[in-house]
Amino acid sequence: MITTGGSALRSLVRALPGPDADPVLMFVEGAAGEGKSHLLQELADRRGPADLPGVPDLARLWWRCGAEGGPPEEDEHRREPALWLVDDVHRADEDELRRLRRVLEGLERGSAAVVTYRPEELPVPGLPLGGPPMRYPNRPAVLRSRLAPWDEERVRRAAAEALGESGGCTDEAVTRIHERTGGVPRVVVDLLAMVRGQWPAFTGTAAEVDAAGVPPRLAELVLSRTHALSPEHRPVVWAAAVLDGPVGREELIAASGLGAATGNSALLRALESAALAEPAEGSYGFAVPLAASAVRATVPGPVRQDLHRRTANVLSRRHPVSWGAVAEHHRAAGDGPRWLRAVEKAAESAEASGRHQQAITLLERTLATPDIPPQARARLAPLLARNAVTGLRSDQTVDVLAQIVQDAALPPAVRGELRLDLGLMLCNQMGRFPEGWRVLEIAAAELRDVRSALAARAMAALVLPYHPGVSLDVHQGWLIKAVAAADDSGDEAMRTAVLANHVGLAMSWADPEAWELVAKLPVKSTDPACARQAARGLCNAADSAVWLGFYGRVDDLLTQGRELSARTGAPYTEHSALGTLLLQAWWTGQWLGLAERCEEFITTTADMPLIASDAYLVRGLLAVAQGDWGEAKSWLFQRGTFGTENLPVPLGAAAAGALIRLALARQEVTVAAEQARSAWKVVAEKGVWPWAAELAPWAVEALVRAGDSGTARTMVRNFAQGLGRCDAPAARAALVWSRAVLTETDAPARERRDGLLEAAKLYGEAAAAYAELPRPYSQALTTEGAARCVLAADTEGAGGPAPETEAADTAVSPAPVSEDPATLTALTDLESCAQRFTDLGAVWDAARARALLRTRQPARKGRPPGRPSHADQLSPREEEVAQLAVSGLTNREIAATLHLSPRTVEQHIAGAMRKTGALSRRDLAHRPGPTPP
Repeated sequence: MITTGGSALRSLVRALPGPDADPVLMFVEGAAGEGKSHLLQELADRRGPADLPGVPDLARLWWRCGAEGGPPEEDEHRREPALWLVDDVHRADEDELRRLRRVLEGLERGSAAVVTYRPEELPVPGLPLGGPPMRYPNRPAVLRSRLAPWDEERVRRAAAEALGESGGCTDEAVTRIHERTGGVPRVVVDLLAMVRGQWPAFTGTAAEVDAAGVPPRLAELVLSRTHALSPEHRPVVWAAAVLDGPVGREELIAASGLGAATGNSALLRALESAALAEPAEGSYGFAVPLAASAVRATVPGPVRQDLHRRTANVLSRRHPVSWGAVAEHHRAAGDGPRWLRAVEKAAESAEASGRHQQAITLLERTLATPDIPPQARARLAPLLARNAVTGLRSDQTVDVLAQIVQDAALPPAVRGELRLDLGLMLCNQMGRFPEGWRVLEIAAAELRDVRSALAARAMAALVLPYHPGVSLDVHQGWLIKAVAAADDSGDEAMRTAVLANHVGLAMSWADPEAWELVAKLPVKSTDPACARQAARGLCNAADSAVWLGFYGRVDDLLTQGRELSARTGAPYTEHSALGTLLLQAWWTGQWLGLAERCEEFITTTADMPLIASDAYLVRGLLAVAQGDWGEAKSWLFQRGTFGTENLPVPLGAAAAGALIRLALARQEVTVAAEQARSAWKVVAEKGVWPWAAELAPWAVEALVRAGDSGTARTMVRNFAQGLGRCDAPAARAALVWSRAVLTETDAPARERRDGLLEAAKLYGEAAAAYAELPRPYSQALTTEGAARCVLAADTEGAGGPAPETEAADTAVSPAPVSEDPATLTALTDLESCAQRFTDLGAVWDAARARALLRTRQPARKGRPPGRPSHADQLSPREEEVAQLAVSGLTNREIAATLHLSPRTVEQHIAGAMRKTGALSRRDLAHRPGPTPP
């Protein structure tokens, strides 16, 4: 029976005899440190019916084998029932074993004995009490239990007790502790004590666990067992320490260098002395993996190097070969050339199987080693760069490459290739676009005459238009050069790379030929390099399609692109596709759980701020709509992880549009206008006009409200001319929206009513266009705009603006309700907008729409005469104000949203806090009230 310490104790308690029952003899075996003595102490401490129900309070008689004198002579002939606790019987000599056998053979009825031992240290394997066989005249029940190591969950509990739940008790640390200790309780406890004493404080990484070292108790045990072997046999234990894991007999003996006959004898002696164990059938190593470190540290240096050399040869004969492990053994053996060749093979193997991060880590560590020969650096550095560009961001890789390209001894072709990959990393992973652009230009020039295929790759990188500072016609010029260079190279993968970037360029500005280019991508290519570039082209197309408004086509492009990226090992492309999915969800109104998805993506891509930009943008847009203005700006500015001035142009324009809208809502008109001019300049310099879609309506409003109608009109005119006849549904809807804003806010006073009605018509056209895409949030905003203009026109026709109403709960007279069909339709549309905003979760927008509705429909929203007041519950207005206050809006911002005065808002918040018992504005979030109408 195999048991843990706790289950063994329960088994022993259940097995103890009754007062007049046959005696019980229980053998408990367990390796050193597995808790045998602790188990006996538990039994010794349990006394009386409370601890052992139904069992009499037996006398406890300790017998610690190997101790001076053993038990008193008279105790051997006791005749009353007793519980014998016999510890470490493997330490007993022949005389003590004879005395112990007499005691156990003469156990009285009602007595029991628990005998513990280490099976690996028994003089006669399998016989705890030696031979000959025992005689049991009283026929006791003889049981056997074997203690098992702790599982990972038990190690976790021990770590939590030792370190505290927040003291570094991470999954990574627990797994590593369990692996290195083999779950042996004593070793676990000792290692945790060493980990707890580390300075600086333990944070829970596997590296910190390894750095803690070997507990002295374990080191003493394994070293004493190793030293007990004869000098000619010790190398088999040393070899096991260098191999650092269970291996077969032939490999172990080959690594030891002993030869077959001596090696077999040495292995048998090592097993007999418990210096080594057989953790799995036919595999030999240490019972506790951590013991290998203690032994390895005592092996003389020259001997250890020979062991590493032989181990590298042994591992090189395996199929498949673990070249990373082979490289480490060659390095430890001092064989530099073989180490570097093995590193190269390891990195190539990892790259071929898509394990780019593993290759990056190995190559970074290798190239950071001083005095690497130039020839080796010339082979390894391009391999590092290639993996880094395909994989994920690495700051250290950029630093290493930046240093290597300064090496004048490198061949020009190698230096140009490294510069190419450095430029790609700076642009794509690091977001350092101006620097990356300059590096790519130099790389293209360096490679033009020596490596036409790579020159085409550098030129292709200069084709993509996403980053600010370079105009569309410059990118188109680089496209012509890249196509020519790719054709000259005859390299199909390079042709595909150029095509993938051509797709990105054409789709960005809605080139009529863009979709034909997408169809040319070799998605069924059997060449992994071509397929990887095709995957990138598909994901480029999907990203551009999202910005253009072709939402129905995005899913197919991303599905195919992500599947191809995963199959060919392109994690950067995979992650960029996930960012596109977040944008798609935002625009198509799939907001449920979207904030959490964004934050999870940001966490996952924490070391890639540029690739996380989509998530930051969507999270910020959600915060604006939900009224969480305190957080919105932080998200839109990428929480300081990335310079927003280097954001890809479409992302920067969309973020700027949201920031302008936020400033306008806060009545910061001058700030909004300055942001509008600055953001518009970036888009205009780039010349990719579909990317103005998320900026234009808000920029136009900001400038008109700031009194700069001329610039606003120029914006709209340039936007229209820039779009021309291109097929960009989202941008065309935004253009109509921008014209509506301009018409609403810029009409002369004498033509005010006609201007409002014309604006309402334009808003309606924009809403219809957004409905067709579909973009429900934009549709609701433009529908709200149409209704607002109709209601304002109706008020103008009635002789002036409606009086501002502070709250529907007050007696302020509303504007008269017109019977005009257009006005009634506008009211219905406004109600529909408020509901759509609510369904989306756009708290701020819903509150604003309801507030506008109340200015014309107070009778439907107010309290009828004679109705009881909201004495104990929040009134609808109090609930609405509280909801916005919880979101982070100030009193003045709430007042502007709900058409109230700041004083009225203050009164509503005070009333809500009094009725709910909230101690602060934020605390109102935990005091739900009635749903606002």
